[in-house]
Amino acid sequence: MAETAGSPRYVHELRRVRGIREEERNRLEAVEEKFAFRSNEYYLSLIDWEDPDDPIRRIVIPDPEELERWGKLDASEEVDYTIAPGLQHKYDQTALLLLSDQCGGFCRFCFRKRLFMEHGREVVRDISADIAYIRDHPEITNVLLTGGDPFFLSTRKLAAVIGTIREIDHVRIIRIGSKIPAYNPYRIINDPALLEMIRTHSTAERRIYVMAQFNHPREITPVARKGLDLLRDAGAILANQTPILRGINDDPAVLAELLRELSFIGVAPYYLFQCRPTLGNHHFAVPVEEAYLIIEEAKKNCSGLAKRPNFVMSHKTGKIAIVGLDEEHVYFRYHQAAEYDDIGKFMAFKRNPVALWFDDYRDPVREMRV
Repeated sequence: MAETAGSPRYVHELRRVRGIREEERNRLEAVEEKFAFRSNEYYLSLIDWEDPDDPIRRIVIPDPEELERWGKLDASEEVDYTIAPGLQHKYDQTALLLLSDQCGGFCRFCFRKRLFMEHGREVVRDISADIAYIRDHPEITNVLLTGGDPFFLSTRKLAAVIGTIREIDHVRIIRIGSKIPAYNPYRIINDPALLEMIRTHSTAERRIYVMAQFNHPREITPVARKGLDLLRDAGAILANQTPILRGINDDPAVLAELLRELSFIGVAPYYLFQCRPTLGNHHFAVPVEEAYLIIEEAKKNCSGLAKRPNFVMSHKTGKIAIVGLDEEHVYFRYHQAAEYDDIGKFMAFKRNPVALWFDDYRDPVREMRV
């Protein structure tokens, strides 16, 4: 992506990060060799380098704990729903296009970090076959552009993709999944062509949604708010999603602040995710039941607008909502499912306080469809 005037410089090597001491940098070489690093001067400036537990640092700076042998690269088995290179179709109404294997920064907990390790293998360069598939499937009303980060593409390339999708009559919503509003809001602020593209293609009956990812309230800076305001003024609908992450937002007070601030600035909290069991992510994972209790405690200090997000696991079989606990049981419901008949299915399991994922629960005590 070409940087416009005033854009922060990107940093691709830890040795160029001034806040990291040499002895620490040496300890992180093996991590950087396995899992790529990327950030930029703006985002790095948000880190308090005197605090070794700084949450912004934890989001983007490698950690030796990433080398723990736990999880797998495709934790949700996206390969099973891949129709063509770059195209996934897991849920009837939604198709997913992987447009980029680059981001404004590489989140250390990324569930698609495999894209940054195997450049180009899953990302689509020629979307003609994907567009033909979407055109031939009238049940698809939503197309999610993701990656990587679609806003890391040039505006010209992104506009060509969106313009082509807009020619398909049954696609009413285009979603852009992006952490650029948090990682580099200057990408939005300094590119009038990007805003004009959104203004052109986000219409009264066919909206563009920007699905942002703010993980911690300190990411919501005045510059980030300006970028969000410009997207909204151009006609985009704004929403936010974040996983629950150890050391970042697993404190009810911090999570409440994040949800409240998002609601104040007009960004709808959409999903709270259970951290996927992806390779290198164990130190970020909060047990399912603990995460549920953190979220419920946070919501006590939120208005109805701030407490809207569903807490879900993006499991290989669908989005499984965690809907309740009692002394003996934890309760789940398929919020969305790969198998149509599973949507709405309700399940109860005996509690397991160390469970990190749906597969850690065994033998449901109750199943029913609602």
